Amino acid sequence: MENDRLRQILADARAEIGKVIIGQKSVVDLALITIVTGNHALIEGVPGIAKTLLVRTLGRVLGCDAQRIQFTPDLMPADLIGTNVFNLKQNEFMLVRGPVFTTFLLADEINRAPAKTQSALLQAMQERQVTIDRETHALSPNFTVFATQNPIEYEGTYPLPEAQKDRFMFKIPMACPERDEELLLARRVLGTDSPEAVLAGGGVRAVIAPAELAEVRQALQAITVRDDLLAYMVDVIRATRTHSSVLVGAGPRATQALVTATRAAAALNERDFATPDDVKDMAVPVLVHRLILRPEFEIEGLGVEEVIRQILQEVPVPR
Repeated sequence: MENDRLRQILADARAEIGKVIIGQKSVVDLALITIVTGNHALIEGVPGIAKTLLVRTLGRVLGCDAQRIQFTPDLMPADLIGTNVFNLKQNEFMLVRGPVFTTFLLADEINRAPAKTQSALLQAMQERQVTIDRETHALSPNFTVFATQNPIEYEGTYPLPEAQKDRFMFKIPMACPERDEELLLARRVLGTDSPEAVLAGGGVRAVIAPAELAEVRQALQAITVRDDLLAYMVDVIRATRTHSSVLVGAGPRATQALVTATRAAAALNERDFATPDDVKDMAVPVLVHRLILRPEFEIEGLGVEEVIRQILQEVPVPR
C-alpha cells in the first residue's frame, strides 16, 4: 500500500467518524492508532460519554463487525468466549460462540468481572484465540478490545492486575465535550441527525475492507523512525524506572508500544517520518496506566501524568 493511499484511508476514517462522534478528536485518533497497529485500549470515562457509540462507529467505518458485552460480578468465562451445548436433534455437541468472536469488542466496565473472566479475555487479547473444552478456536486477525472503566464508581469492582493493564497499548481518557460541542449535540438530538440516527440510517460509509487492515499495518513500516529518535524513546521508558517518585516503572512492552504508536501518529499527521513531538503526544496514553507512584508522593497529590511530563522535560530531545 502506497503512503498516499494510507494517508487517504486515515483521513477518510477521521471524517466519517466525525459524522457521529462530536469532538473527541484525540480519542478518535488514539482509537484508530490502536486498531491499525493491532493492539488494544483501555477507555476511561463517565457513563453516557459515547464509548459504545465510538466502537460501533469504528466498526462501521472500517468495515468490521463490533459487539459489546457488559461485565458483571457474576459473568463467567463461558459467557464471554462461548461453550459447547449438546444438540438433541443431531445427537452431538455444538459450539455456541460468545461475543468475543467478533472484530471489535467493547468490554464494558471490565473491572467488574471476576479474575477467571478477566483471564479468559487476557488470552484472547494476547493470542487472538480462545480455548473451549481443550479445543483452540482462532479469532479475527483484527480482533481488538476496547475495555472501559468507570472512574467514579469502584464499589463491587475487581481492580485490573498490573500485568493485564500492561496488555493495553493505551489508556484513553474520554472527557465530557466542550460547551459548544454539547450544544451541537443537543441541537442534533432535537432534529433527525442525532449521532445514533446517523449511524443507524447509513449516514456513515466504510472506507476500507477488513482484509485491507493488514495492508495498512504493513504500510506503517515505511514510516521512518531515526535511530536517535528510537534512542530517545528508550531513554524515556528507562527514566520511568529510576524517577524518584515512581515505585514501579514501565517495562519493555511499553517501549514497543511507544515505538509503534509514534510511527502510527506520524502517519495520522500525514508525514512519512516520526518526530519528537509524536513521541511526546503518545507518551502519556502509553505510560499513564503502567506506572505506580510511591505512596508518599501520591499522598502529596502528585499524579502519574504529571510525572510523565516531568520525565519528558528531563530527557534530552534529539535535534
